[in-house]
Amino acid sequence: MARKKKVTLQDVLVTDYAAEGKSIAKHEGKVIFIEQAVPGDVVDLLLTKNKRDWAEGLVLGYKSYSPQRVNPVCTHFGTCGGCQWQMLPYPQQLLYKQQQAAQQLQRISKVALPEILPIAGAVKAMGYRNKMEYTFGNKRFIPRKELDAAAGAVITGDENFAGAAGFHARGVFDKVVDITACHLQPEPGNAIRLWVRQYAIDRKLSFYDIKQHTGFMRNMQLRICTTGEVMVNLIFGEAGMEQITPMLEALLKAFPAITTLLYTINLKWNDSINDLHPHIFYGKGYVIEKLEDLMFKISPKSFFQTNTQQGEQLYSIARNFAALTGREIVYDLYCGTGSIGIFVSRQAAKIIGVEVIPEAIADARENAALNGIDHAHFFAGDVIEVCTDDFFTTHGRPDVIITDPPRAGMHEKLVNKLLDIAAPVIVYVSCNVATQARDIGLLSQKYKVEKVQPVDMFPQTHHIECVALLKLK
Repeated sequence: MARKKKVTLQDVLVTDYAAEGKSIAKHEGKVIFIEQAVPGDVVDLLLTKNKRDWAEGLVLGYKSYSPQRVNPVCTHFGTCGGCQWQMLPYPQQLLYKQQQAAQQLQRISKVALPEILPIAGAVKAMGYRNKMEYTFGNKRFIPRKELDAAAGAVITGDENFAGAAGFHARGVFDKVVDITACHLQPEPGNAIRLWVRQYAIDRKLSFYDIKQHTGFMRNMQLRICTTGEVMVNLIFGEAGMEQITPMLEALLKAFPAITTLLYTINLKWNDSINDLHPHIFYGKGYVIEKLEDLMFKISPKSFFQTNTQQGEQLYSIARNFAALTGREIVYDLYCGTGSIGIFVSRQAAKIIGVEVIPEAIADARENAALNGIDHAHFFAGDVIEVCTDDFFTTHGRPDVIITDPPRAGMHEKLVNKLLDIAAPVIVYVSCNVATQARDIGLLSQKYKVEKVQPVDMFPQTHHIECVALLKLK
């Protein structure tokens, strides 16, 4: 069977933004979705998918640049995949995110919506992340521009590379982009990563090979809090305290700002540490972060909002939407470590948090105690099973439900449960507008949407958070 001929297009004008970092062009009535292009660019394209009425295109070259463009700050832009929008000025990023949220909510929910409030932009467009996770690897990803620059020369294989510390290249699972500077987290994040990499290279410590499942240096977690506390968790692919102890001692000496230093041995094929035990080498084993004047204990396996300052803004919007008077019983579903419930607790009579992960509930109880909040109660289990009539008899029926599900949204059984509970107010906090819109459509049997506000938690990316206020009809 003959292969399909590759289709290339010349001088294509990019006309609009679509979603998830992609832009749109039109050619002979066909919609083409393009990455790493900006409305106003004129590009040459290779069609990677070509259907009857739509296609996906890879930019082969830029004939002219959009006036919207700015020069990306990061030298790794377009390679590591972490920041899709550095070529857009931040106000333009907000404009497109507002547009995407509005379109998805209207198209998917299919219900009457109020005018969507302006997106809440971030205080910082760079250096906003309190947590980063880096990968060590023995194979470095060679970006296209480096290959182009070396055209005609002999390219040595990356198997001779000393060791990379950074992120997996987008769409390439076995090679790591060796990051010189990431601009998403404040210092000493870059300095610590580069120091650890060089220490390992100087001592000829092996870097992880994901295909062979071998190698000593595997991953690193960095948490840098607004309180000034710094937590480092080094994750090794092999046991060996004769190598681990000297490295950690030297790291502490080089970076006295580290307040908690841990190490984890991961001998599994996957990188998750949720079922592993991080060992405390120095410090108390956790860091303290603040939202407003509330303190939160964060351990290596805890979930906490990655953007602290925007986390405050997100939770403030949810609290304002709830319009609490101090008399309400508030149910915090998918409560995690209790951050939203604790954040709104001073304006409520009682907080009931429910979360399926027992370790998160243990953290939530500690966080409530840390802030002297004795009217917040947290329960481990599935909401559908926990929230029974007997439970309501004991703890009271909710006046306000705050739900903050993962990207997949709420399970249909939970949506039906919420319809049965029929709380007067639901505040829906979402990290995926599409699934939020789907759930709003299902809840419209009994609820009307009163307010909606997108929130930008992750500048330079296409991700959007959104808060919706629903009231019982």
